[in-house]
Amino acid sequence: MTKSEKKEEEKSLSENSKEINNDESKVEKSVPKKEETAEDKLKVVEEKLLRIMADMENQRRRFEKERQEAFEFGGFNFARESLSLLDNIDRATTSFKNDENLKKNKDLNKIIDGIEIVKKDLISIFKKNDIEAIECINKKFDPNFHQAMLEVDDNTKDPGTVIQEIQKGYMMKDRLLRPSLVSVTKKREEKVEKTTKDDKKEQKK
Repeated sequence: MTKSEKKEEEKSLSENSKEINNDESKVEKSVPKKEETAEDKLKVVEEKLLRIMADMENQRRRFEKERQEAFEFGGFNFARESLSLLDNIDRATTSFKNDENLKKNKDLNKIIDGIEIVKKDLISIFKKNDIEAIECINKKFDPNFHQAMLEVDDNTKDPGTVIQEIQKGYMMKDRLLRPSLVSVTKKREEKVEKTTKDDKKEQKK
């Protein structure tokens, strides 16, 4: 076989291979892609709807919680500020009772009784709104409800026991309105006196 014949054969082979490749590509293009069925589309829509409904339910619950808290604690700041009225009533009563000039006044008891009536009415209004004083005397100190102002040496009680209420604390339902200002006990440090032998001898004499 001559060189020219070889070239002709190679040329024909390359042309045949190109034709085969072109035919294969045409076959691939002619094969249609799998189309989404109505069931597939419906499934996608259902998933989107479920996500939207879940988001709406979460928003509804969040709104309901915020609405409930606003209803229950809407007057929280007002109630906290109103506690100063009780404080001032107690201070006024104590001041009147300790005033030597007022002690001579025959109407002093009537004045104090009138103040106490106002105090009872105010406490009654607080109770109707679930505002209660914190009981703290002889209770274990709790930083969630108490604020320690003083520490007192006392070995008769467990350390950290509240023995004095400086200012009343209050709760509004399960929320702290104002902590109790208190004095708590601490263990008294016992100092051991060391004496020398000479001192002991002098003590015996």
